[in-house]
Amino acid sequence: MLSRVANGLYWMSRYVERAENTARLVDVNLQLTLNLRNLNDSTLAGHWVPIVQSTGDEELFFRLYPKASGQNVTEFFIFQSANPNSIVSAVGQARENARTVRDQITVEFWEALNRLYLFLHSPQARRQWEDNPGEFFNDVRNGSLLLQGMADATIVRNEGWLFMQAGRFLERADKTSRMLDVRHGSVADQGGPVADRQTDVLGWSAMLRSCSAWDAYKSLHGAEVQPLQVAEFLMLSEDFPRSVRFCVHQLNHALRRISGVPEGRFSNEAEKLAGRLHAELQFSAAADIFSPDLHTYIDRLQGRLNEIGDALFQTYIFQPFQTGAENEWRQQEEQQQQAARPPSASVRE
Repeated sequence: MLSRVANGLYWMSRYVERAENTARLVDVNLQLTLNLRNLNDSTLAGHWVPIVQSTGDEELFFRLYPKASGQNVTEFFIFQSANPNSIVSAVGQARENARTVRDQITVEFWEALNRLYLFLHSPQARRQWEDNPGEFFNDVRNGSLLLQGMADATIVRNEGWLFMQAGRFLERADKTSRMLDVRHGSVADQGGPVADRQTDVLGWSAMLRSCSAWDAYKSLHGAEVQPLQVAEFLMLSEDFPRSVRFCVHQLNHALRRISGVPEGRFSNEAEKLAGRLHAELQFSAAADIFSPDLHTYIDRLQGRLNEIGDALFQTYIFQPFQTGAENEWRQQEEQQQQAARPPSASVRE
């Protein structure tokens, strides 16, 4: 498969997943504001700034908006085209990548992606967001889930499919950890694995629902919500499809199917890093992710996920197409062509 095609499918899948998870992230924060008392500008800013920090967009946000109010942050993450991580931008980038690999995806998938794109750019989306934010986020999530269903039901399981899987699960693992980090950062006891206030319990429950994890969690732990159990479930569950461990397992599996290398071995840096992280998650316990505290653990995890993404790019996408001699010959040729141009001629790279 051409690296250009692999790159398009990989990022198309990542951006679709990013749009869904951004909707989940903003939704859980809106749910948490319902449990806050004695609201003022300072309290709301302290509530919304962590979500901006969690995505690494703090500098861009404060360049565009004077303060971190609920209205500004939600606008930034939903409709702000200058934010590459907003829902509108993510779906637009997914559609652009899909357009470049149109022959690799099916008509059904392309039409479903187009419908989501057109909805987000329509006046109806803005009205729905203002009238009923919960319904708006449901529509975004359902649009993403529809695309995943279309992919599962219609796209051939070839190398392109495996790059889509790698992109989906790498993005999902990252965003699940970020949602957990935002929730943990909003509780009074930063390191405590026990919820000792009713508002904390309601907040953790809201986060589980936003991750579509409430029913799965309840079947395992009952209706009692404790941060330690929630963190363990979302980080280390072997069976829940949005847990970090499950996502890293699927990512590791996809990378090994692309190269044909069996479990227990690796042929490139991406496989080595993914296999190592998967093994550590397999042999981790709940106490490990709170040592020294949950934020530190998640921060390290996100760094390792970024390393896997970089290694995947270096292995499969950034391919040298010329030998050293060919590259030297090409540089000499370009220098000669530039020297032959008149001084006023403009060069378009």
